[in-house]
Amino acid sequence: MRKVAAAVIEDGAKVLVARRKPGGRFGGLWEFPGGKVEAGETPQAALVREIKEEMGLTIEVGESLGLFPFRSSENPFGLLAFRATVRGGEIGLADHDRFRWSRPSELDPSEFAPADVPLVEKLKERPGPPGRPRGRD
Repeated sequence: MRKVAAAVIEDGAKVLVARRKPGGRFGGLWEFPGGKVEAGETPQAALVREIKEEMGLTIEVGESLGLFPFRSSENPFGLLAFRATVRGGEIGLADHDRFRWSRPSELDPSEFAPADVPLVEKLKERPGPPGRPRGRD
């Protein structure tokens, strides 16, 4: 099964989500940024690489949030999700047209790409990390 890694990038009680550019597959839907795990690459290394390429951010990957199998008619894959924090860089958008910081309770699963929906639901059930937001409301 092909593996895709997703980063739940946290800043206090909020998480970073990005909207896929219109026109492509699932265009206009939100997702947790990340991408394909290449041969010989760990999911954590894939996240560091993908987030740097897609968003210009340097991240530190933390705990696993689990594996979320996704079965589409074309390419079934496993979405491996990890908590992450920003360690440097400024957000730039290569594969997305918008981003936002949201509390998990504010995320609407109907606005997300199908593979990300189970992760959204898990985050809505799970308490966030201790700490306080750094001014992003």
